[in-house]
Amino acid sequence: MLVGFITAGDPGPDATFDIAAALVDGGVDIIELGIPFSDPIADGPTIQASSLRALNAGVTPPMVLEMADQIARSLNVPVVILTYYNPIFKMGDERFLKLALRSGVSGIVVPDLPPEESTGYRKFAQKEGIDTIYLATPSTNPKRLSNIVSATKGFLYVVPLFGVTGARESFDAYSGRVVREIVGKVDRKVPVAVGFGISKAEHVRSFVDQGADSVIVGSAIVRTIERNLNDRKKMLNELEGLAKDLSSIRTS
Repeated sequence: MLVGFITAGDPGPDATFDIAAALVDGGVDIIELGIPFSDPIADGPTIQASSLRALNAGVTPPMVLEMADQIARSLNVPVVILTYYNPIFKMGDERFLKLALRSGVSGIVVPDLPPEESTGYRKFAQKEGIDTIYLATPSTNPKRLSNIVSATKGFLYVVPLFGVTGARESFDAYSGRVVREIVGKVDRKVPVAVGFGISKAEHVRSFVDQGADSVIVGSAIVRTIERNLNDRKKMLNELEGLAKDLSSIRTS
């Protein structure tokens, strides 16, 4: 499957649904909505800039959940939220998760909330029936990977390289080996989705060949939005075309 990431509210709150619709029309299977945050430590310049544009447009976490509701209901696709923990903490775990459930959210990725520190949060998520999606990286040791696989729901988000988000021209053999080794250790206990840097159909093919069930594309989408801030029609056409190209390699 193909997961498409959007920074919710970039370049404005009125754009997100149309962007999601263009991606779905192009073949995206799951929409991942990022809650804009002022200190996105795992993100590179492209997504950092998109968060700033959304924040400057006045986007808030409750607004993002309203966008999620519209997308889930109108486009009939699963919606996953990506957020740093601070916005959840500020609202309160239980309140945030109840609102997320009412908004049709299927799962939530919180990059700075590891399993060891999220027992209470995970209990609330399980109660509401929302998947808690954890990440694995090249530095995740086998014992910790086993604990992460036991805790994650929906899918395991695999980061195949060191560093932050950002569309890449190519991946080296190391990234492929990381994915292959993690897929082998996961042993089909949970689907594996690979993200960070994927921007071309050849990248999708490479990671599918290593056993990934899904790929997540973010910076390439956000970069397309940024390139067409003053031409909404062209933006949507290019996004649909990008999604068609990436989804031409079906992962399931």
